[in-house]
Amino acid sequence: MHAAPAELTPDVRTKPGPPSPGKEQPVKEQPASGGPHRTWLRRGIVLAAAAIVVFVIVLVATHSNSPTAGNRTPYSSVHELQILRLKGTTEAVQSRAILVPVLEGQQVPTLTIIRLVPSGKRVKQGDLLAEFDRQAQLRDFMDKQAEYRKLVDQVAEEQAKENAARAKDETELKQAEDNLRKAELEVQKAELVSKIDAEKDQESLEEARATFAQLRETFDLKRNAAQAGIKILEIQRDRTRQTMMHAQGNAELMQIHSPIDGVVVLNSIWKQGTMGEVQEGDQVYAGTPFMQVVNPAVMQVRVLANQEDFPSLRIGQTAKVRLDAYPELTFPGQVEQLAPIAEHGSFSDKVRVFAVIVSIQGNDRKLMPDLSAAVDVDLAGQSAGQVEKPGSEGGS
Repeated sequence: MHAAPAELTPDVRTKPGPPSPGKEQPVKEQPASGGPHRTWLRRGIVLAAAAIVVFVIVLVATHSNSPTAGNRTPYSSVHELQILRLKGTTEAVQSRAILVPVLEGQQVPTLTIIRLVPSGKRVKQGDLLAEFDRQAQLRDFMDKQAEYRKLVDQVAEEQAKENAARAKDETELKQAEDNLRKAELEVQKAELVSKIDAEKDQESLEEARATFAQLRETFDLKRNAAQAGIKILEIQRDRTRQTMMHAQGNAELMQIHSPIDGVVVLNSIWKQGTMGEVQEGDQVYAGTPFMQVVNPAVMQVRVLANQEDFPSLRIGQTAKVRLDAYPELTFPGQVEQLAPIAEHGSFSDKVRVFAVIVSIQGNDRKLMPDLSAAVDVDLAGQSAGQVEKPGSEGGS
């Protein structure tokens, strides 16, 4: 009864294949239960996950302790607080504004440009910058010059006539005086001549006295009248000469020459309903600044600082100047002047702004006046500037 099951066991549980020596029970049970391979796989996954977690923790700890990474936000915020950005406009330290000439003694609202130097051209002192139509002034000058010469001749002619009349009147007055002396001598002979002759001599004396008194009185009147007439002509002559000189001066004002060495910069003005630079043939109003001659060797930036940022500014602070039109250009600068009095702001009357002058060190062909610029002032250097300032003042 017990032998049959013992013989059936190998037939049912064994599979075809080579017999394995000894007891290989674990090997036979591996397909059913998963075996040690799956256990090692699970252990490997757990170890890998643990390693990743440890790596992440170490990385976070290292990043938090790093001075360049962990302090990046505070450092950048402090750095931003140490840099103050201001907006302004470039300008030349040495420049001269050129205005449309204002004529003397004439009411001319506009002038026509017939010659103009292009913008950006380098000029020297005395070079011609612009010329306006001056035909009317030249014609006026020539007319006044001819009138002046005519009046000069009239004055000379009247003076000559007066000299001749004076000489004639002086001769007549001298002759009347001689006749008076002669009549006085004849009267003294009254005892030696007849009574009729004595009376005739007396009448001649009275007549000579009357003639001499009349000539002497009219002599002064004639001189005063002649001098008055000549004086009137002289006044007309001088007035015409003054008008002639005004016309000549106006004609010279129509040609504008450069006062300094520099570069020509044309301003934008209001003409024909739009803003633009002047051109040859344009009519511009008298007194309008249409041009500048600047020396680009020394430039500066004029910026406005509000009342909140102004207390942090000091003379001598370093800065960087960037041009909005040319972002690739950067110039070193320095705060040179601080306005002592505030101005009204553009957006509110309650906000005050101060004018600040920042000098630009260096030069470039693109660096011209009236360019918008951004100025980054280094506020971190204000303490050093405050320390050096008393020493420099004491040394001076």
